[in-house]
Amino acid sequence: MNNDIEALLAQLYHPGLKAIDPGLDRVFAFLEVIGNPQLRIPPVIHVAGTNGKGSLVANLQGIFEAAGYRVHCYTSPHLVHFNERIVIAGKPIEDDYLQHLLETLLGYIKKQPVTFFEATTAAAFLAFCEHPADVVLLETGMGGRLDATNVLDTPLLTAITPVGLDHCEYLGDSIAAIAGEKAGIFKHGVPCVVGGQVSDAAQVIADKAALLGAPLYRMGQEWQVNKNVYQSLQRTIALSPALVGKHQIDNAATAVACCDQIDGFTLTDTHIMQGIQNAVWPGRLQHLHGRYAGMLPQGIELWLDGGHNPHGAAVLAQWFSEQKVAEIHVICGMVKGKDTKGFLQILSPYITRLYAIAIPDESLSQPAQQIEQAGQELGVSVQCCSSLENALQTIAAHAKTPAIVCICGSLYLAGKVLAGNE
Repeated sequence: MNNDIEALLAQLYHPGLKAIDPGLDRVFAFLEVIGNPQLRIPPVIHVAGTNGKGSLVANLQGIFEAAGYRVHCYTSPHLVHFNERIVIAGKPIEDDYLQHLLETLLGYIKKQPVTFFEATTAAAFLAFCEHPADVVLLETGMGGRLDATNVLDTPLLTAITPVGLDHCEYLGDSIAAIAGEKAGIFKHGVPCVVGGQVSDAAQVIADKAALLGAPLYRMGQEWQVNKNVYQSLQRTIALSPALVGKHQIDNAATAVACCDQIDGFTLTDTHIMQGIQNAVWPGRLQHLHGRYAGMLPQGIELWLDGGHNPHGAAVLAQWFSEQKVAEIHVICGMVKGKDTKGFLQILSPYITRLYAIAIPDESLSQPAQQIEQAGQELGVSVQCCSSLENALQTIAAHAKTPAIVCICGSLYLAGKVLAGNE
């Protein structure tokens, strides 16, 4: 991504608005000014949830493309390059076209201010209506009801992945409250595929769907996952996803459930199996090679995971429990406002040693000392490190093999790691 685009993206942070300011009135007004591109895009699958949204989108993209369909995707945040957020017919948006879109939008933003996410969502809608495709996979940014993506009257399908505690300052301090926000993407008569939920979330989702007349297709009710086998009235299929971790079986199964509920597309079991085996979603239990892995001796694997909330920690802890190694070393960096102690408490039974770092060049980063203090309070062996490289060097000098090193705690950190590892 060139410097001109970086400068244009920086201008999207409007000085008169908060960085995050949920609401739809401003979004609808801006879309009206630019010609309502959201009304001219291909059929949409709209995805909300706390964890697993991106993995669901990645699996669906793989399935549709295996069946020969063209797919647009909008996801967030990006890890290395902004272009990752807007995928046009299977490829990240090109720099020249992205620059053109941003320059066009900035002319309107001066008259009709919007937040950064609202502006980038509008850019995606413009891109999607100007390029042909068969389907759009549209991921909410944070919530659902007041999310900038929630401007479509009749999507093809909606989906809600597992709901957990995250962004509580905006969405509410209980699972039930957050589930209510996520369920705000429901539309009358539009089916919703629902991944595995805790009881509080499941009840709110069911109540909201009944109120709006949105048919539900739920894990554990209309469809099941037994070990790695998906079962519904439509099909029974063994799942072997490319993405790592037991939770990815559930994410792949949710994608299959979406296929059950989509009319107008031919998505066979063969397409599904090929698609989930081809899915790519960086920064989620990703086995790293390259520069950083090269700093570790033979017998020590390096992994990266962007998990940053209790649900993400539970997924990571499950994976740790399955590893047959002598030691597990965790390098953790987190942004301000996250439940650091709650995140680490779930991981603590498996951690040989914790290395606390600040996220480099990130103003929102927690100080490493704050992570260190949380580890100490949990009785975890912990030390502060001046950088990721310093942590890796320390591990290389002292770890017993075989061992795993996992860098985790933030998608922002995951992006920095991937950029530095290139």
